[in-house]
Amino acid sequence: MHRRLLFVLVPFAILLVAALGAPLSVTVAEQEMQQTYVDQLNDVGRFASLAETALSTGRGEALQQELARYHSLYGIPVAVIDTSGTVLLGPRGAYQEAARTEPALPRIVTAALAGARPEPSGDWAPWDDSALVVAEPVGRDSEVVGAVVTISDLSKTRHRILARWAWLAGLGLLPLIALVAVAWPVSAWVLRPVRELDAASSRISQGDLTIRADAEAGPVELRRLAESFNTMMDAVENAVQRQRAFVSDASHQLRNPLTSLRLAVESLDPHLRGDGREMYEVAVDELKAMQRLLNSLQASARMESIRTTSPVDLDAVLATRADRWRALTATAGQTLAVDVPPGLRLLEPTGGLGSILDELISNALRLSGAGAVEVTARIVPGGGGAEHGDGFEAGAVVTIAVRDDGQGIDAAERAQALRRFWRSPRHQNVPGTGLGLAICADLVGAAGGELRLEDGLPRPDGSGYGFAAVVALPAVPRVASSSPTPSPA
Repeated sequence: MHRRLLFVLVPFAILLVAALGAPLSVTVAEQEMQQTYVDQLNDVGRFASLAETALSTGRGEALQQELARYHSLYGIPVAVIDTSGTVLLGPRGAYQEAARTEPALPRIVTAALAGARPEPSGDWAPWDDSALVVAEPVGRDSEVVGAVVTISDLSKTRHRILARWAWLAGLGLLPLIALVAVAWPVSAWVLRPVRELDAASSRISQGDLTIRADAEAGPVELRRLAESFNTMMDAVENAVQRQRAFVSDASHQLRNPLTSLRLAVESLDPHLRGDGREMYEVAVDELKAMQRLLNSLQASARMESIRTTSPVDLDAVLATRADRWRALTATAGQTLAVDVPPGLRLLEPTGGLGSILDELISNALRLSGAGAVEVTARIVPGGGGAEHGDGFEAGAVVTIAVRDDGQGIDAAERAQALRRFWRSPRHQNVPGTGLGLAICADLVGAAGGELRLEDGLPRPDGSGYGFAAVVALPAVPRVASSSPTPSPA
């Protein structure tokens, strides 16, 4: 935002300087050209008075010598012509050459022989290489006997104009430099609270509700905005803490009455006969489901109150979990395949990566009815490039997929499967609370990752695909520290 603000201010300043400098540059050029024209007009007027005397007396030797000296001194040819256009005095070759290269010369000479003094052309410019032609009639009114013509090279005048334009351009750069020198720290001071608000909002979106903006720096309006932001976050944090405390306290307070109720119901077991036995079993199952729900709510409130992550080696996580997973799948009559390249390191979510993988494996065993479960891991460079298993670049993510060949869930149900307490109609009679995937998705998202639901392995009967849960977490280079770090903003 700092650079964007300067990109807006500096072009406007350049346009302002250009708007002021362009008319001034035109005025400077016009002054230089007018001064040159006036000088030539004075010279040609003097030569016209001398030529009138010389032509009337027939003595032109002195004037011819003066014209030659003037030409050699200033490089400006001066010619005295009669009414027929013939050169009487002055350099004939220079005049004839100018007549071929200067299209305005015949018109100016014709006007001078008619007794008029032509005005200079107004379209002179430093990049125009035409000469300045000035003519003065010799004689007055009907007694005009000739004309004096000067043909001035304007290269020196153009150089003076360009030099003054360069000086004006350099002078115009001073306010621009001063503007940039002042605008850079001032805009940084003005925008610093905005940047801090942006950073705080990003951290808050990752679940860190303890972040507050600096309300002591910046303009008054932004300080008030920061104070309002902090007040809002205080209210939000208090509300979230009260909600978590309520869930935790309610779960804890309900545990003892629920346990007592279960003991009381189970004490009725020896006294039940017939239909009462069936109702007894339904009541015990409902009490067990309520206890599982209370445990899940307590675990959710406890883990959501922790917002730190740390790097972990995937090999170390699998070393403590893979054997247990294989034992569970073997007990259920299923098979487990683990295809994970060594050396992967990633950011571990709150509660541990192993707990999340345990939940995903448990779902595959309990809910899918699968015969085979597969755990794979890959590195995706840059968050979306081609997959490979060796080194990775900045921004790479590690994807861990738990796939099965079971019944899976429909694409329409996947959008709801990550909601809390949602359960598929096919799983209503399977033990569970509908919180596992939702809690895993929240924890993975708080660590800067993502939990996706996709198609799994092909079913053995070829009727479709099973279910897959894919965890994508930021990869961590081997040189990274293994100490706990805040959740990435």
